[in-house]
Amino acid sequence: MDSASSMRRIAVEAHGQLARITLTHPPLNVIDFQMMDELLAALQQLEQRREVSVVIIGGGERGFSAGVDVAAHTPDLIRTMLQKFHGLILALTKFSKITIAEVHGVCLGGGAELAMVCDMCFTTPDAKWGFPEITLGCYPPVACTALAALVGQKRAADLVFTGRTFSGEGAAAWGLANEAHSEGELQHAIQGTVDHLLKLSPAALAVAKKAFYAWDSMHLDKGLARAENIYLEELMQTEDVKEGIAAWMEKRKPVWKGK
Repeated sequence: MDSASSMRRIAVEAHGQLARITLTHPPLNVIDFQMMDELLAALQQLEQRREVSVVIIGGGERGFSAGVDVAAHTPDLIRTMLQKFHGLILALTKFSKITIAEVHGVCLGGGAELAMVCDMCFTTPDAKWGFPEITLGCYPPVACTALAALVGQKRAADLVFTGRTFSGEGAAAWGLANEAHSEGELQHAIQGTVDHLLKLSPAALAVAKKAFYAWDSMHLDKGLARAENIYLEELMQTEDVKEGIAAWMEKRKPVWKGK
């Protein structure tokens, strides 16, 4: 590699036109404030490298990411968490390089949201996907805003309102991932797409990406801001959200009061 840098929560490597960001927060790459800051910094650094046109974002074989740190959902931290995580999501959608998510193992909550806003996604068939926030008395703002555009409104409603998990095979069938391949074939499939992309003009790809998301970016900016405001002004005022987070922290079943 002509350039490589390691941080506490991620590792970044760049080799000519291709770069890789690897989440390195074992065991399941929980996204805490440190990881959010490092991912944002990595995107900003790679944005300045004109020769880079494709960036692969992946985790380890045990998991892409189990999601945003539940401990950051408490009333004293939630505003900072939403601002940081949504800032990262918006930066990723505005990133001029083509992004490819490589998903193994668990891909849940904020991890699934991170993967779904990448330009392309390749997953193993048995990867465990889901948006389980509702089981904690919360909801996933990014998925609420953008998931229906990928999988359709009825499917998105099912996944957000039930919080059920589904396989990588399902993710590919529904449009959350481009393709599902076995562990042994996943790298080969990704490399085939990368090889094709690297033959193209980085400048043309960047401009095409900007035009491709012109409408979606307006929808995401406004929709995510509204979803975030509802989260802070309405959801965080309920007793159930406090109970859901407390129950998770105390490793017990929540007792919902419906208020």
